[in-house]
Amino acid sequence: MGAIVALCCGVGMVGVIVGDPEPTRVSSSERPSPPPPAESAPSTSSSAPSPATTTVAPADPSPPPSAGPKVYRVGDKVRGGDFEFTVNSVKCGISQVGDSFLNRKAQGMFCRVNISVKNVTRSAHMFHADGTVTAQDAAGREYDADGTAGMYGNDDANGFLDEINPGNTVRANVFFDVPKGTKLKTVTFDAGLFTLAEDAVVNL
Repeated sequence: MGAIVALCCGVGMVGVIVGDPEPTRVSSSERPSPPPPAESAPSTSSSAPSPATTTVAPADPSPPPSAGPKVYRVGDKVRGGDFEFTVNSVKCGISQVGDSFLNRKAQGMFCRVNISVKNVTRSAHMFHADGTVTAQDAAGREYDADGTAGMYGNDDANGFLDEINPGNTVRANVFFDVPKGTKLKTVTFDAGLFTLAEDAVVNL
C-alpha cells in the first residue's frame, strides 16, 4: 500500500513539473513601443506647382494693308502713255477766251488747266489735248476739252496737234466749258489705245 501511494504521488509531481506553466504577465510599461510610421514619399498629386509655360499668340494670317495707288496732285509728274504730264495750275470762272475779234464764249464758264507735256519715249509722237485730256467733277460728270477755246487761248496753238520729239516739252492751256459754280475734282490723261499703260489721274 505504501508503495502504491508513493507511486501515485510521484506521477502527480511529474505532471506538475512537465505541465504548461502559467504565462508570464507583462506590464504595459515594459511592453516595447511600436515602430514609428515610415515617412511617406513626396506627393505627386495635381496640387504640386506645374512648370511655367509660355503662351505664343498665333500669327495673324491676314496680309498687311495695302498702301494703295499713288495719288497725284498739282505739280506732280505723272506718266500717261508716251508722255509725262504735269498739271501746273487751274483757274475757273472764265467767260470768254481770245480777243475782241477772235474769241470763244463759254456756255457756262471755262476752267483753264495749264499743263506741261513731255515726250519720254525714243521717237516723236503727236499730242492733241482735245480727246486726250478730260476733267471730272465731284458728281462724277466728265467734261471734254474745248478745242476751239484752246486755239484762241494758246500762243502758236500749243496743245493742238503738236508733234513732240523725244525729250521735248510743250506747255499748253486746256479749256473745259462747265456749268457755272462747278468745281473740278480730277484731270485725266488718256494713255492711248495702243498702249498697255494706265490712264494718268491728277487730283485738283
